Amino acid sequence: MDLSRLRRIDENQWEIPMREAMRVPAVIYASEALIRDMDHKVYEQAVNVATLPGIVKASYAMPDAHWGYGFPIGGVAAFDPEAGGVISAGGVGFDISCGVRCLHTGLKRPDIMKVQRDLAHELSRSVPAGVGSTGAIHLEEAEMEAMLAGGARWAVERGWGLPADLERIEEQGQMKHAQPGCASQQAKKRQRDEMGTLGSGNHYLEVQEVTALFDARIAAAYGLAQGDIAVMIHCGSRGLGHQIGTEYLKSMAISAVHYGIRLPDRELACAPINSDVGRDYLGAMRAAINCAFANRQILTHLVRKVFRRMVPQADLRLLYDVSHNTCKVEVHQERPLYVHRKGATRAFGPGHPDIPAALREAGQPVLIGGSMGTGSYILAGTRKSEALAFSSACHGAGRAMSRHQALKTWRGREVVDDLAARGVIVKSPSMRGVAEEAPEAYKDVTAVVDAADAAGLARKVARLEPLICIKG
Repeated sequence: MDLSRLRRIDENQWEIPMREAMRVPAVIYASEALIRDMDHKVYEQAVNVATLPGIVKASYAMPDAHWGYGFPIGGVAAFDPEAGGVISAGGVGFDISCGVRCLHTGLKRPDIMKVQRDLAHELSRSVPAGVGSTGAIHLEEAEMEAMLAGGARWAVERGWGLPADLERIEEQGQMKHAQPGCASQQAKKRQRDEMGTLGSGNHYLEVQEVTALFDARIAAAYGLAQGDIAVMIHCGSRGLGHQIGTEYLKSMAISAVHYGIRLPDRELACAPINSDVGRDYLGAMRAAINCAFANRQILTHLVRKVFRRMVPQADLRLLYDVSHNTCKVEVHQERPLYVHRKGATRAFGPGHPDIPAALREAGQPVLIGGSMGTGSYILAGTRKSEALAFSSACHGAGRAMSRHQALKTWRGREVVDDLAARGVIVKSPSMRGVAEEAPEAYKDVTAVVDAADAAGLARKVARLEPLICIKG
């Protein structure tokens, strides 16, 4: 990215001043090294988002930002319904409510190393992964409607989890005001056999070791200690979410013209929040959020079953579950705003009432997944983040290379063998998928997290490194 087009506010904050059709400035949070390496499309897309009706304060991009559909991935924007604000399917993304769940295990590294290979094998057998993967659960119409309305609560009520899990999921595992009827029959058909599956792309299930602590007080509040073993699950709403995104982008492209909204890019298709299309999308999107909550809950149940067989002393308690592809109604600047986070994680600071009581004084856990085979991080939301970017932080490493280029650069078997030499067992049904997700195809997750920490978006708490990685 050309730094001469930016105004540097501080070490990790850069502004694109208002010009032409922009209604607000755009702000990018990143170190100088990260921003120099960002695709210029991030600049263009952040500017385009700043032109949308009803946008409040600024269009934001996180340190892991890269080119996306309409909004940059790593994009954050809030809209005021009373000022003609809009909702954009491109500002949420196709994998609605894709997110990360982190589980304690009560184990240490020696417990895992005794069974590492066998545990990896059993996890890969028990957790369906890959393009078009299906699970053992088949939902007929009535159960599909109940799942889309009930989320993780629906799953727990059917035996896939514990009531205590719900306290550690955003929205307590059930997104209110979901409208399953606003999701098409095609979307529901695509999901009928996909509950309890990881899918493909950058989704994963990892067994990880806590290798570093950065804030002992918050780590203790989160129940984390050096050498602990944790499990992270990264996935979303699978085919249902993708279908909803695809269909409503088409509807919004039509409605934008009807409502006189001038789009700098057709991919920014949107609709007024208070329009029929806007309300229908919100209802369908919230149903997809519930689908993702339920999916991660079922995956947790499958993982617990494997650990009970392989490591009976394990105690898989949920630390937290948070999404990074959503639009939520939140109170900011003393008014309700519709906050789009696409590839960005909610990061409420200490004392926020929506944080579970046991974690509230420490701040909301912010779960940052690294690229395959690299480290992941747990951060904590800060009070400062409210003013910086509507309580938002990064969500991962962020791609530095397209999947096509990654395929030209690496072979999946080479990646698997290299990681095995470093002590990480990778299991995947697709060597092509492994090559696309090669660690070097992503930005340095440590540099991304350090920038988020330095900017005040979230505070570093712990680093975790993988021992087992199940990939789609």
